[in-house]
Amino acid sequence: MATNPKAPAADPIDARLVRKLADILTDTGLSEIEVEHGTLKIRVAKTLTAAPVTYAAAPAPVTQAPAAAPVATAPAEAPVAAARRGEEIKSPMVGTVYLQPQPESPAFVKVGDSVAAGQTLMIIEAMKTMNPIPAPRAGKVVEILVGDGQPVEFGEALVLIE
Repeated sequence: MATNPKAPAADPIDARLVRKLADILTDTGLSEIEVEHGTLKIRVAKTLTAAPVTYAAAPAPVTQAPAAAPVATAPAEAPVAAARRGEEIKSPMVGTVYLQPQPESPAFVKVGDSVAAGQTLMIIEAMKTMNPIPAPRAGKVVEILVGDGQPVEFGEALVLIE
């Protein structure tokens, strides 16, 4: 008789219900779901694996290292060229750069455009939030240093304005 009371205690947790809840998590993109019915309470949570994918994107800047190598071969020219070209506008966060508001839209700015202080130069998506990157001052866009959809790091140069 001792085994019978244990069996009913296990019955309220229905494996099919747990699987359905897990399917709901997958379908909706939620990270956890909790259901209460009377005294029965079921919580299903999943760990997000987006962090390793984010870290996998880190090698992309390594491809820029070879581009820096030729600059290192001509150290006298690099500082002069950077000084001539203008002020670097740096990324205030880690994220993905978008040069236009929507895929079919024209770019916020192009090389040669005059910009006003506060004008949006591009947006950076960070944690599914679009963050406009404003021009800190009025000037002319001399060079855009990043590509559309490119991951960027904090402090990475985005645009040169003179």
